Amino acid sequence: MPGGRLTGQDRRHIATWLAEGLGYAEIGRRLGRPASTIMREVTRNGGPSDYGADRAHEATRHRARRRKQPQPQSPQIPDGGHGRDPQAVQDFTESFTDLLVGQGLPRMAARVLACLYVTDAGSLTAADLVQRLRISPASVSHAVTFLEQQGMLRRERTPGGRRERYVTDDDIWLRSIQASVQMNEALTAASQRGGEILGPGTPAGARFETAAELLLLVSGALRQAMEQWRQNMAARGR
Repeated sequence: MPGGRLTGQDRRHIATWLAEGLGYAEIGRRLGRPASTIMREVTRNGGPSDYGADRAHEATRHRARRRKQPQPQSPQIPDGGHGRDPQAVQDFTESFTDLLVGQGLPRMAARVLACLYVTDAGSLTAADLVQRLRISPASVSHAVTFLEQQGMLRRERTPGGRRERYVTDDDIWLRSIQASVQMNEALTAASQRGGEILGPGTPAGARFETAAELLLLVSGALRQAMEQWRQNMAARGR
């Protein structure tokens, strides 16, 4: 029923509608569920191109059985507390991870980034991540390397210390937007060139010109937003 857990029939509908090319919002509307619920269901079970209803249903049953079993407690590294509800923080971290996966991050990289981002310090060592996420050092290394290449974290070494710390900061989304602007500008230039070559008086040429116009507006809006954000940060002394 709407608002309850997805049933096997729901999952068969999802698989069928994905194959028909429907988006998460439309599938959610048909099932009476939020689009975010459908996105989490699909991304954690193979993605749009590899979603299987029976496999997803069995995986969900398996996760439910695991939750009922006593789980070893991993050492917790103090973050200051601040009166937070630990279960609410855990639930949010899991949903934030799913959102990052839906945006295209590999799941392990998304788990590492979410774990870093919810800490007050914004930094953890490899040992911290192994303890918190219960994953292998090799998994941490691969995820960190990927995130570093994407500009989503950096490495720091404490003076005189041997351990590296992995750090994320307020600029993570700024760098992501800057990358989007650069891609938009490349697409804009290509679209303008396509319009010239194909001819503005032709349907194909007009299509490229229209795309270039939209992309220019998007890049301009993003640059304006970044500048406003910088001014806001400067006003706060950050």
